Amino acid sequence: MSALLVTNDDGIDSPGLHALAAVAIEEGLEVVVAAPSTQSSGSSASITGAEADGRIHMEPRTIAGLEIPCFAVRAAPALIALIASHGAFGSAPDLVLSGVNRGANIGRAILHSGTVGAALTAGANGARGLAVSLDVGMDPDTCHWAAAAEAARALLRGVLDAPPGTVLNLNVPNAADAGSRPLRAATLAPFGIVQTTAAEHGEGEVRLTVADLTGEQDPRSDAALLVAGHPTLTSITGIGETAPPSGISVE
Repeated sequence: MSALLVTNDDGIDSPGLHALAAVAIEEGLEVVVAAPSTQSSGSSASITGAEADGRIHMEPRTIAGLEIPCFAVRAAPALIALIASHGAFGSAPDLVLSGVNRGANIGRAILHSGTVGAALTAGANGARGLAVSLDVGMDPDTCHWAAAAEAARALLRGVLDAPPGTVLNLNVPNAADAGSRPLRAATLAPFGIVQTTAAEHGEGEVRLTVADLTGEQDPRSDAALLVAGHPTLTSITGIGETAPPSGISVE
């Protein structure tokens, strides 16, 4: 039986985490939930979490409807994925499911996402990673967690059959029927759903501001396809090698 770790960056109490774990259990997989004890959004692939004594503290949690081992961990999601690969929660996972995140993770801004960071860390340590996010916007009336979880369910067997190191990024519109909509392959937009700029400079400080993207988007990008109502899937990679630029001499 394939072993799965379900984690996130919104924390152990997130309903998106619980929905994702529930579909993995229904698929007959060996599931463990281990998620940050507190909000860890924007943590990227950070491995912060060790206390002063060098240990990573965790405590068992009971989550309604999930009759599986669940842990609240004082660590960033990427660190949770890392220690899971070394048997911290039982069998090393074959797949790390990360999400369902509250908000889309699209474009090159996924570099900063703790949700994506956990999936990339899984891939770097011999497992597969699937990051799952729900495009809820800034102030949603309802979050359709089940729709995102259903979209992930459809991918589980294929991801488990994929080569170790495979990492996929799934974004789902916030609609009740989004889990049954056709999935579209997407490129990464130049930015995410918002763009950050330094708006003010003062002595000893810089104030940042965020604004919606303007201008036309590449119709093949995750940003454009998600706005059009399509669930999007992008195969991504972490750190790798490339040839040095011309003009730099190396042996």
